[in-house]
Amino acid sequence: MNRRNTIILTALAAVAIFAGSAFLYSRSANDAATVAPAAEDSQLVRAHSPVLGPASAPVTIVEFFDPSCEACRAFYPTVKQIMATYPEEVRVVIRYTPFHPASEEAIRILEAARKQDKFQRVMEWLLQNQEQWGADGDPKAERAWELAQEVGLDLAKAKQDAVTAEVNAVLAQDVADVKAVGIEGTPTFFVNGKPLPSFGMQQLTDFVKREVEASRPKS
Repeated sequence: MNRRNTIILTALAAVAIFAGSAFLYSRSANDAATVAPAAEDSQLVRAHSPVLGPASAPVTIVEFFDPSCEACRAFYPTVKQIMATYPEEVRVVIRYTPFHPASEEAIRILEAARKQDKFQRVMEWLLQNQEQWGADGDPKAERAWELAQEVGLDLAKAKQDAVTAEVNAVLAQDVADVKAVGIEGTPTFFVNGKPLPSFGMQQLTDFVKREVEASRPKS
């Protein structure tokens, strides 16, 4: 077993402990903030990319993210904790990376949820219940829709919004950028345009901390 797999398995055990807690989705919670598009336009950050956190934050985490990916699920509590630690200084830009059979449908659900200002709550609920819909050998797209409805998504409207030319263009551009940047696995992180030097949750936390400290005015 390689080091990356060991990290992922350890993290999945941690997620199991936190499942159902406030660390992921709680039924009474709203999205932490409106998920706005990014302002930039590059292979790392597109104008259409969902952004969690303040648009003006000095530190940007770009995550190449697959909603069906177990490692993305495992890393999410760490990403959320980083945002909680630096609520005004860090933003997270999501880049869609549909490497798994159920991923494209889940991305369409997320884009439809964004139209209803429910992106983060739907994303968290899909991640928390990923095993119900995202298994490679038995993907269940309809179950993903049911889960999204459980946290308030207007299903009839969402199913129309999920298949628009706009969503098709978002998917096409993100897939093209995944190839252009050379992304081979998820999650892959960049912090202020710099790739994470080594894979791991503590490494991501430490890297972001250094970038935050560097961005602060010198006394």
